[in-house]
Amino acid sequence: MTLVVVVIDISEKTDDFVRSGLPAWKIFVDYYGGFIPRIDAMLFPLFVFISVIFFTAKMADRTEIVAILSSGVSFRRFLFPYWLGGTFLSLLLWFSYHFVLPNANARWSNFEAKYIPSSLDYARGFLPRNYYFRIDSSTYAGIRYFDTALKTGGNFFVQRFTNNKLVYNLRSDNIAWDTAKKNWLLNGVVERFFVGEKEELKRSPVKSIQYNFKPRDLRKDEFLKDRLSTKELNDVIQLEKLRGTEGISSLLVERYNRDAIPVSVLILTMIGAILSSKKVRGGSGFHLATGVMLSVLYILFSRFSLVFATKGDFPPLLAAWIPNIIFGLLTFYFYKRAAR
Repeated sequence: MTLVVVVIDISEKTDDFVRSGLPAWKIFVDYYGGFIPRIDAMLFPLFVFISVIFFTAKMADRTEIVAILSSGVSFRRFLFPYWLGGTFLSLLLWFSYHFVLPNANARWSNFEAKYIPSSLDYARGFLPRNYYFRIDSSTYAGIRYFDTALKTGGNFFVQRFTNNKLVYNLRSDNIAWDTAKKNWLLNGVVERFFVGEKEELKRSPVKSIQYNFKPRDLRKDEFLKDRLSTKELNDVIQLEKLRGTEGISSLLVERYNRDAIPVSVLILTMIGAILSSKKVRGGSGFHLATGVMLSVLYILFSRFSLVFATKGDFPPLLAAWIPNIIFGLLTFYFYKRAAR
């Protein structure tokens, strides 16, 4: 299935690869070195589910399972190796999501942003004009534009409030990221300090200031959450919560999915083993059809919950785990029914 996906992707992007002028090995390492782990991680639960159904149905078709159960082995004991195998594969996928996949996504998305025309907007990284955000619980900032490629912007301001009263105001003609010092360099700075009815004005041609946001935080990049390691993702989520940023549901869903999706491997493994362990007329075709149908239903549940969480008010934690909860209950029902 991985080869099929890769062949389809090559057929769609052949012109882009030719225009890039890169040798084949460079394209494979830089692009498919990230694309293949990304696709395989996405389809891994489906791979495991179909594999379990395929070989278990073959065992049932050859009456091997009937012989095992007739020898005195309980159905629970029969499922124990599936439980161990599913747990091992779940841990493998969990490790990949937390430690391997972020690097692969970074490699893939960087190539896309640089060489694929449809992704060039993310490479340029221009913010919408008049972008406002929160630095902390009482401080707000705004910037007219920012170019993440050059890491410079214009018309930057900061306002700090105490008891709903403005106590500090900063305006700068330009703002740029100082790569060496890891802080912000402001040009044409005008600061106003308000104490009661008094106002103090201070002008600075150049001012170096440390803020709790970085150039990547000002970039509207749909791939950012995929490239971040789990620790970096947690830090970004905490920072966005501190700022009171709206629309962080996509970050929360991504974080919770890194734990929820690996659990689905174990659930689908048990469902596949239970459903395909019964011998039916017609061979394994019925089991495979049932498995594909359940896989489609699982994907639909996942997509619906994701949309409701990112576009609506559905809790992100529940959105990530509700497919596992529903199919976990379904697994328990199938087990009780099969055990009888």
